[in-house]
Amino acid sequence: MSLLQLRTFVEVYRRRSLSEAARTIGITQPAASQHIASLEAQLGHPLFDRHSRGVRPTAIADDLAASIGNSLDTAESALATARARSSRISGTVHIAAPSDLLGEMITPRLAPLLDAGLALRLHIGGRDALYAMLLEDKVHLAVTASQPEDPRLAFHALGEEHLRAVASPAVAGRIAALPLAEGLNQTAHLAYDLDRPLLRTWLEANQIELTNQPALTAPDLRVLRSGLCAGLGWTVLPGYLTRSERAVCTLIEITAPITVPRNAFYLVWARSSLRHPRVAIARDALIAALRISL
Repeated sequence: MSLLQLRTFVEVYRRRSLSEAARTIGITQPAASQHIASLEAQLGHPLFDRHSRGVRPTAIADDLAASIGNSLDTAESALATARARSSRISGTVHIAAPSDLLGEMITPRLAPLLDAGLALRLHIGGRDALYAMLLEDKVHLAVTASQPEDPRLAFHALGEEHLRAVASPAVAGRIAALPLAEGLNQTAHLAYDLDRPLLRTWLEANQIELTNQPALTAPDLRVLRSGLCAGLGWTVLPGYLTRSERAVCTLIEITAPITVPRNAFYLVWARSSLRHPRVAIARDALIAALRISL
């Protein structure tokens, strides 16, 4: 069994598609089919059942994938990293993240990747868009505030930030003049979207219910921060976005009655992408650059 045959098998297993696996690896679909046929001949058992929408793994395939999948990823990643360190790396790496995280925390810390000889292309997206871009090989690395569940994706925890309820001094004063739940409900609040992910986490942790919809939504937390500074209302933001404003009292933290919840950040990549030395070295450099800051 060759390494390429095993890689083809793992990609077909994860993607449930010969054509998608072939595209990911950079071979033709007939070549991918030949790799699977060769493995099946060596094992004496079929690995996949073909159907109109792709392939279904057999029990033998399930066992083989469980035995070699992660080990193959680890071995290829180690080889790619070793190759990357043996010579100066060049090429392009695509990195994606939510716009506020990309602007505030990631971009200012990309010098080590540029110094390594990499060209960088930055992309913006929310959670679902980021995962889709990774799986479609449109980007190599992404930073998210959610831990991926798709087995085709791997991740590294970068760190955590507190989620803090904040407002301008004037707005915070009006809220403080009333019992907290009442003050929050009687004051306009701002949110990322109508689902209010960060705000909802803070409210649930502190057993507070809001009965009204956001007065303003924007899919960029920096926009919400600007709105807070202008006195438009209150919201919940990661601590790194309001650290400077809280230090000079442009924004005031609304004291949490029970707890200040934490938000985790992850660097995520498609397992197959680490075969490329430039992606492996970019991943390691990005982890080193970001884990201290978050």
